[in-house]
Amino acid sequence: MIRYIRWCAYFCALLLLALLVNIARVQVWESAAYGANPANKRSAIERYAEPRGDILVDGRPVTGSRDSGQLLRYERTYADGPLYAPVTGFSSQTYGTSFVERAEDAVLSGTDPGLSAFPLWYDLSRGRPAGGNAATTVRAAVQRAAYAGLGGKRGAVAALEPATGKILALVSSPSYDPAVLSGTGAKPRGAWAALNADPARPMLNRALRETYPPGSTFKIVTAAAALDAGVVTDVDAPTRTPDPYPLPGTSTLLPNAATGCEDASMAEAVQWSCNTVMAKIGVQVGLRRMTEAARRFGFNTEGLRVPSWVSRSNFDTDMSLDQLALSSIGQFNTTATPLQMAMVAAAVANGGELASPYLVERTTQDDGSPVRRGDRRSLGRAMNPATALRMQELMVKVVEQGTGRNAAIPGAVVGGKTGTAQHGVGNAGTPYAWFISWARTEGAALPAVAVAVVVEDASADRGDISGNGAAAPIARAVMKAALAAR
Repeated sequence: MIRYIRWCAYFCALLLLALLVNIARVQVWESAAYGANPANKRSAIERYAEPRGDILVDGRPVTGSRDSGQLLRYERTYADGPLYAPVTGFSSQTYGTSFVERAEDAVLSGTDPGLSAFPLWYDLSRGRPAGGNAATTVRAAVQRAAYAGLGGKRGAVAALEPATGKILALVSSPSYDPAVLSGTGAKPRGAWAALNADPARPMLNRALRETYPPGSTFKIVTAAAALDAGVVTDVDAPTRTPDPYPLPGTSTLLPNAATGCEDASMAEAVQWSCNTVMAKIGVQVGLRRMTEAARRFGFNTEGLRVPSWVSRSNFDTDMSLDQLALSSIGQFNTTATPLQMAMVAAAVANGGELASPYLVERTTQDDGSPVRRGDRRSLGRAMNPATALRMQELMVKVVEQGTGRNAAIPGAVVGGKTGTAQHGVGNAGTPYAWFISWARTEGAALPAVAVAVVVEDASADRGDISGNGAAAPIARAVMKAALAAR
């Protein structure tokens, strides 16, 4: 009898051991697979069981959380959703997250280890700290000025602090309200379908993700390359450029929209936006040096994050001379995001040094204790300091006496460059209107803001599409707001 009891005990111990092994298998080796299984709602329930941390602008939340009373309890809410959508992105229980909501998701959702001095305790207790906050570099007044300036037209605005790279405004128009995507059920699904079917593409972040031909605003890069390379040593010297200019190796003649460009100097070419002169100068600089100059400004650079990813701006590295001529005036295959062109203006304003743009100033715990800071980082020198000073003079002349007079601000020094970029088959599309600029208060040591504006509204009167007419007034409003906010 005792022997049978002993065998029974052995068998029970074996069953217990098998149970422990199976528990270990489920909890350790297969836990990730079970957690990722769409049928497992535990992680989603836990994720939305507590309010999400907030995204801050000027220290005030532009996001919130609402108790829905549903299984996924807390839904995301947005204050001035369309205004800040290019900054915040969306946080949806159905479609996930985007932009700052995605980039800082670990902090906002309370899963970042930096939110607690004892993260292991939360792992053991299966709890988590309250969601932290992400304070942005955006200034509310500057953002509102950019949004109001576009007035619903298709386009974008990016504004930077040149010395630090802080993004002061990031606007894409038309926009949308991220709150319509927050929950679950038929309404968010219907809103998602409608937004994605809208031909105006309101969910596209044009400031970060769309690339455009930059047109004449790219002439700032070409002029800086020419000065750095020593191709132009006297900006006021005649360039012996015919009008129109025969593109090298072809019978195609490049015309000017402006008058008085024949034999114009580089200073006059920037002031009046002479295509012929700047195309010829680009050819004289040569492909290798033009490519290197474009790269120093940020073109052809992969992996830029602010912290959301930014589309790559392009300057071709393998071209014929006629293609190089067109590329040097922002045409052919040259494309840029509005953020990239704001970086061009910022590099000129900052004495040639290009600061890496960033959007999150700091992340904090729920009580305000710091987690991480967004530190200033240099991307290198886009041009020599002497070249930057000369380019500042040329850009100021554009605003004071040239094509960019609509950007002038009393009591401030403003430099700018207009651009009207052709596009479409046979350039039949309505041109994009560009303006890039920077501004400082008279007597101030450093410029306070650099701005890029692009207007692509296809419903606009074609005759009104110009950098000075459509884009410069928006840039002026943004710069005035930035100067007043300092």
